[in-house]
Amino acid sequence: MTQDDKDPLYSILRSKREVSRLQILVEVAEHQPAVRQQEIAVKLGVTPQAISEYIRELVDEGKVSAIGRGNYEVTKAGIEWVLSNAEALESYARHIRRDIIQQVSVWAAIAAEDLHAGDEVGVFMKDGFLYAGKTRQAATGSVIADAKKDEDVGVARLNGIIEHHEGVIHVCKVPRIQHGGARKVQLPKLREVIHPVGMVAAVGLEAFIALKRVGRKPDMFFGAREGVIEAAFHGIDCAIVIVDEEFTDFLKRLESVELAYVIHDLIAP
Repeated sequence: MTQDDKDPLYSILRSKREVSRLQILVEVAEHQPAVRQQEIAVKLGVTPQAISEYIRELVDEGKVSAIGRGNYEVTKAGIEWVLSNAEALESYARHIRRDIIQQVSVWAAIAAEDLHAGDEVGVFMKDGFLYAGKTRQAATGSVIADAKKDEDVGVARLNGIIEHHEGVIHVCKVPRIQHGGARKVQLPKLREVIHPVGMVAAVGLEAFIALKRVGRKPDMFFGAREGVIEAAFHGIDCAIVIVDEEFTDFLKRLESVELAYVIHDLIAP
């Protein structure tokens, strides 16, 4: 965690005050416009006077607007502040799960060959999955129970760094139906983009139909945005075909998780 006031994670974790401000803003957003300060005080374990002071601060900063006695609403600036901190906390939680807890956990892997309890194994990533085998790797662990090749196997006492490269996400913009939908997609270019990737996703019915027109059923449709991000974190190059009105927000999400991406505008002139 960098000691930089501009880093949302450092800002939100450095003091109970910042945590309280975030919690109060979330409570206001959940219960607006009729905000019961007494209930928030009980929930957060502070005095009603403190809640009143915090809300006054948030109003002065433009994160909350007062719309009458006891009535408040979160402003656009307030929503952006909440999202920024929520994304930072999510990234931190992922770091804990992925980089810290792995040191004390039993990890599930695919057996690259027949393995026996107590075997020292090398642990590696392949096609987005974790494997364990007898070939030496940068990361090693100990098998907890017998497993045949291609079965799931438990690996404990994981040491070292698993050699791993995050995938690249190809973001393919297509138009909403009001602007032509799948009929206005450059299909040859779409075929070219999706041909080499390991996973293809669609956001929006127009994107789904565009893929259908090039003979490709998407691997993901529902929950596609987060699915693509998870796949890329596991080292799989992906393509997500996404309607234009969802395009910008998804790019912001990729920026927040610091994944590499390439933009392809597939809207025909």
